[in-house]
Parts: sequence; structure tokens; C-alpha cells
Amino acid sequence: MNYFSEENGSLIFRENGETVMVTPWGTNSLRVRSAILGEIKETEAALLPKEEISGGVIHLEEDGMSAVITNGAIAAKLIVQPWGRALQITFTDADGKVLLQEIENGGALQLKARQFKTLPGGSFRLKASFISDPKEKIYGMGQYQQERMNLKGCSLELAHRNSQASIPFYVSSLCYGFLWNNPAIGEVHFGLNTTQWVAESTRQLDYWITAGDTPAKIMEAYADATGKAPMMPEYGLGFWQCKLRYYNQEQVLDIAKEYKKRDIPLDVLVIDYYHWKRCGDWRFDEEYFPAPEKMVQKLKELGIETMVSIWPQVDWRSENYEEMKQQGLLVKINAGIDVQMDFHGNNVFMDATNPRTRKYVWEKCRKNYGSLGIQTFWLDEAEPEFTTYDFENYRYFAGPVAEVGNIYPREYARLFYEGQKLDGQEEIVNLIRCAWAGSQRYGALVWSGDIMSTYEDFRKQICAGIHMGLSGIPWWTTDIGGFHGGVTKDEDFRRLLVRWFQFGTFCPVMRIHGCRQPVEQIVDASGEVREGTGADNEIWSYGKEAYPILVKHIRIRERMRDYTRSLMKEAHETGAPVIRAMFYEFPEDASCYDITDAYMFGSDVLVAPICHENAYSRTVYLPKGAKWLHAGTGIWYEGGRTIVADAPLERMPLFLREGRQAYLDEMLR
Repeated sequence: MNYFSEENGSLIFRENGETVMVTPWGTNSLRVRSAILGEIKETEAALLPKEEISGGVIHLEEDGMSAVITNGAIAAKLIVQPWGRALQITFTDADGKVLLQEIENGGALQLKARQFKTLPGGSFRLKASFISDPKEKIYGMGQYQQERMNLKGCSLELAHRNSQASIPFYVSSLCYGFLWNNPAIGEVHFGLNTTQWVAESTRQLDYWITAGDTPAKIMEAYADATGKAPMMPEYGLGFWQCKLRYYNQEQVLDIAKEYKKRDIPLDVLVIDYYHWKRCGDWRFDEEYFPAPEKMVQKLKELGIETMVSIWPQVDWRSENYEEMKQQGLLVKINAGIDVQMDFHGNNVFMDATNPRTRKYVWEKCRKNYGSLGIQTFWLDEAEPEFTTYDFENYRYFAGPVAEVGNIYPREYARLFYEGQKLDGQEEIVNLIRCAWAGSQRYGALVWSGDIMSTYEDFRKQICAGIHMGLSGIPWWTTDIGGFHGGVTKDEDFRRLLVRWFQFGTFCPVMRIHGCRQPVEQIVDASGEVREGTGADNEIWSYGKEAYPILVKHIRIRERMRDYTRSLMKEAHETGAPVIRAMFYEFPEDASCYDITDAYMFGSDVLVAPICHENAYSRTVYLPKGAKWLHAGTGIWYEGGRTIVADAPLERMPLFLREGRQAYLDEMLR
């Protein structure tokens, strides 16, 4: 009996209703799919379509019990185990070293590496299980609010929430990358005994694996497979000013003029949410923005780009609600009254997975924003932020949320990217609060959501930024100062903001934002209470001690334009992260693999933020294989050692590899 065949360049296994397909998919990479009682489907998940299948070498053993498929530096050996005719797949590199291996069936245990449990309606609850190497280190997986670098031993929810972006790709210390190519709600357990991936509802198994002897090679293969970010526009390299919220036209222009009066460079000024009357109107409220075109033009004359907030919610009272409901352009619930978010009214979400919705919403935004000269958008609420995360109760055009829910933020980014492309834009960046695998190809600049203004949350963002870079999202940032709880005139918060600002200078995008306290109530002409406006959040708002430090760091950001631009070009061409884990640049240095609070900004600059209260020094590990210049001190160190670096409030520890970007040493003195 022969269990294996070669079909159109793929290796096929069939047994007892299951079909397994292993396909070459990019350089040194394989895609694995499995289906029960049906053919393998070409699903729109994270992977880009392949025009043709080539490059693989397939060998079928004469006994029909095993087969091997090789694609460059990776091979998959498929063996039919005698007990129960269960299939086990083992992945190896070019030297035959095991990278990843499905679990055995365990003989009498009758375990299943690919376990499908039938659900009503024809879908399955799927669990895929792999043998775990306890010494393996795992990085990536998106953004989770925790201070943990090595994810081995962690259990992660495969679902999005405000400040949580689940991106199911990781880089392993065993020299492979793995993508769970499935947008279903689920979970993953990186246990010491097994690694288990769970999809709560799905039609088939689908994952992708690549081999590479460095993290850089793995990330480039992943970017080739899922897409690369466009080139960052020039206005993405400077400083962005934002707060919750500039509620009228006069405020916006006054802030812009003040920056110019003080001769402080400002690239982007952001107009936050509820500049509209109702969610789903997607236009300026005439009461507060009577002449938006003139406002945008004035900002352009000052050399400032305008960014406007977009929400996917549609209020029942919106001028577009009834038409969108009639046309089937909204997310649906399976039971109960259709209120998906309760905020300033009853709201439902537009369905970004529906091509007709994407066309409809872009036409509204083109007319009401694009025609004014606005070409960059802030795509908020992108998870989307259901008032209750009862994922099983919602349905998209693409399918039940339990089955496809994680794809939403990518399709939301796609809506604007494709619209902007059709209108002739080339370099596209849109700020967005969530992402999934492949979001980077749609110009997604992800920020870390509505986090608290605390040192603990600050530390979590450093770790999150590193993981996001290793998840294929090179453009990432935070609200400098955090979002919730910061009091503008509080001295402790001012010191926290300074430290966060220093970190933000060395993020892919430097943007200050937050709901600063106290909040002022806003009442419109009709007497309706509107969303309030937070306390001042401009750099001159934080006192005489902080102000010159903040100005200096904006000027540092300006001086780094050439370097930052080169990092964006590298991300665009190869998928390289801008914020890089230490081991990304120094994979041979074992001491670099567990550092949670320092990173490389590109290849030249080691950044060591001060992320503890009342700290004016910190330990810093300097990787071996390089010499390091401590910027602002002129002191040189050999790598491969841990030092204690002084950190007065005006200076964060910064180290220049081989003295590169030496102007930073002078600017920080």
C-alpha cells in the first residue's frame, strides 16, 4: 500500500479521510496543509499567493511508508507509524539537524499530531502538536502586555484585544521560523513537553516553516512570503504631535504655529477621534471644524502633515448607518440586539473583510478627507474593540469570527492602503492599533494601544516592540508617556514622560500621545455632551526641567534622518525590523537572547532605556564582537561585558557600535 504521491510539485499523503499536502513555498520554506474528507483549499490567510510551485525535490520510498520533500535548506520527512497508520512529520535543515517534529502517536496512547474535532456546521476544532525542545527559545508572536522575551513556557491567546496584537509567527533559536497560517481565534502553548496550536473553529490545518542560520535570513524569508512594508515617507522620520484630543480647528492651528514660533521641527499633527458628529459619518463636524480644507492647507504651508483618526464603528444615528445596514456592509451578531460597542451611543462595526465595504468606506474618506489634501490616517479600534470579546457571537463577510476573526486589522489596513494606491500614493503609512500576519504590506504602523502611564507599562512596551519586529512588523510605536493616567503637572509623571520620550526618539516613529489629566468637558451648541479634551500634551507643557531635554531629543531625531531613512529602506527591501533584539545583530552571543529592556535601533545604535522610577543608572550588556562608544561620555568599551552606565535625567544610556553615528556622542554631551 502506498500512502504518498507527488501532485503538481507537492507531496501528498492520504489515509482514512485525511489529506496532507506539503508544498515548497519560497526559499528554504515549506507549507503544510491538512484537511478531513475534502480537498485542500486555497485560502486567503497570511501567505502571498505563489505563481508557480517549483524548486522542491520529492523522494518516495518503495515501501510506500515514508517520503521526503526538500526545498533548499529545509526538508520534511513524512513517516507512517505502524500503530494506527498515523503520520508524523519531521523538519530538518541542510545538515540533517531536527528543527521541528510533530508528536508521535505514542502507540497505545493513540495521540494525534493533527487532531480535528467536528463542530456543528462542518468546521473543526483543531489542535496541532509538536515535540518541544526545552532548551529552545522562541520570539515574536506579536504584542502581548508582558515583560518576557523568551516565550518558551508561555500560553498565548490567539486573538486581538485593545493593546494585544496576535501575530502567529515566531523565530526559534533552533534556526527556523514558523507561521500558523490561520486567522481563527485560538491559543498556543509553548510547553516544555509539547507545543500545541489550537484553532477554535477552522476548515483545515495550515502552517509555514522556513530554515535560516541567522534571524535576519529567517525574517527575510518571512517577508518574502507575507509581504514587505512600503517605503516610509519622509514625514514618518520626524516628530509627531498628538493628544486626546484637539477638538477644534483653532486648537490645531495654534499648536502648529507655536511649534514653528519655537523653531521646533514637527512633521505630523494628529487630529484624534470625535472630530466627527457620529461614528460612521467619516467627516469633520462643521461646528468645530468649519473650514477643514483651509486648516489642512495652512498646516502644509507650515511643513506639517495632517493625520486624522478613523474609527470602524457606525453609530445607529450615523448618516450612513441605514444604507450600510441595507447593503450588508456591517459586522453581524449571531444572537441578541445588534450593539457591538456601547460608546457615545449604540455602535456596530463596518465589515472590513467585505470588498464592498472597503470600497464604500474609502469613497467616503476620499471625499471627506482625501479631497482636503489629507493623505495619512490613524486607524483606531482595529481589533476591533468589541465591548465584550465574545468572539463566537460575531460574524464577518469572510466567515464566523471564531473562524477568521484575526484577519480584521489586516483587512482594515488594506481598505485604506488600496484606496490610497488607486489615488496615486506610493509611500503609504497609516497608524493602526492592531495587526495580523501580512499587515506590514499594507503600510501598517502599529502602536501599542491604550496602555497605562506607569513604569511597569513602559517596560512592557520595550519588550513588545522587540517582539513585533520579530513578528514581521517593522513599523511600531507607542504613546510616549502612556495613554491612561498621566497628569500633566505632576512632577513624577513629568520624569516618566522624559524617560519615555528618550525611548520614543529611537522607535520607528516618534509620537507623543495620551489622555492627560484633568480632562475638560465639551458641550456642543445643542447641549449634547461630547468627548472631552485632555490636558495639555505639548512638549512645553511639562515644565522648565523637561522642556530642553525634549527639544534636544527632537533635534537628535532630526539629525538621525539619514540613518533612520536607511533603516526604513532596509525594512522595505528585506523585512528587517527597525527595533531589533540584541541577538538579531549578534546571533552568536548567547548572552543576548534574554535581554528584555535594551535593543538595537538598526545595526549601529544600542538603546538602553531608563524604565524604573528614580533610576539614574542601569546595567547594560554590550554584545561581544564589537567595540562600543558610550554616547555623551566619550568612553569606549570592549564588547562581551556588562557595565553600569550613568543616566542623569537628560541622558539615556546609548552605545554606538564601532563609533558609528558619532554625532550622537556630541549631541548628548
